[in-house]
Amino acid sequence: MGIVWTLNANAEEAPAAEIPAAVAAPAAVEAAAEAAVEPVPVPPEVLPWGDEPEELDVAKAGASSAAVAAAGADVAPADTSGSLVPEPEYSPKGRVFRGSRLNTMTTSIVPPAPPVAGALQAKAAASDVYFHYAVGAQTAETDGTWANLTIAKPELASGDFHTLTEIAVESADGQQIVEVGWTVDRTVNGDADPHMFVYYWKDRQPTCYNACGFTMYSTTMKPGDTLPVGTAKRFGIQHSGSVWWVAYDSAWIGYFPDTLWDGTYTKGGLAQWWGEVAASSLTPCTDMGNGLPGATDAAAARIGSISFTNGPEVKAVTRSTNDYYTVFSASDRTFRYGGTGTGNC
Repeated sequence: MGIVWTLNANAEEAPAAEIPAAVAAPAAVEAAAEAAVEPVPVPPEVLPWGDEPEELDVAKAGASSAAVAAAGADVAPADTSGSLVPEPEYSPKGRVFRGSRLNTMTTSIVPPAPPVAGALQAKAAASDVYFHYAVGAQTAETDGTWANLTIAKPELASGDFHTLTEIAVESADGQQIVEVGWTVDRTVNGDADPHMFVYYWKDRQPTCYNACGFTMYSTTMKPGDTLPVGTAKRFGIQHSGSVWWVAYDSAWIGYFPDTLWDGTYTKGGLAQWWGEVAASSLTPCTDMGNGLPGATDAAAARIGSISFTNGPEVKAVTRSTNDYYTVFSASDRTFRYGGTGTGNC
């Protein structure tokens, strides 16, 4: 799939005892206006993990992921503009559904080589993107899911597109998806630090990172902001009212409204949690997770404490799509994942 950026009443008919039209009209207009205004969604009183929301600890705008961690903060604005309006970013995105997955796509986007300097390169010819995954999944009718994700800064090889970790809630047929997680993507973020991202799919069609369909709620953080490397943070998705809410750490960040799916997607049928590398070849040189092999190293990145909102007992089934990135189930709710790619780069 290519990402190439498709009540005037007649006075003679009105009884004399009625209120004059000049008085009645403003009231009627006001009532009509109130009826036309959609109510502003209100998030649940507690976060998916049961805590009451609290303000995030925000580091200095423009701080690196290492500086955010050193400050003991939860997040830092990615730039110094002060804007809380997320920017739409178009770049390849993988997708997994039960036993199937998006293996490759064609794109005209060129990932900038490190270090980033100036505008993105131009490229006339399209190129292929190859997706590699380490996944935990469970079929479940649920209002959402949450998990603790290790936030790392994996090495993103020159010429590769991204390395990320996420949670996803999907419809039973895999057509509709809401995602949240962190990504290292020089095209999307302009650097090689981990940043929060959100994404949604409609009818299995891709959209864009961070802004497509997403409505902000938080007054301190937006998708695209920088996250603290070397920490573990909670990420959650929960359907409530008429929207899919996204939560991070101690706060509700924003939501995807049901109207994006014409009101047809209000319940999850499948939950998945995974690491993903989008590479320029079938033999990737990019790290996944924190770069340590999930199958053999106890210090490898983890997706842990997986839970459902109004769902069944968690029994995640894990798998990897190749030998370059491995996975190890520590329990039904926690697994390690990752690796260095081919290791011959």
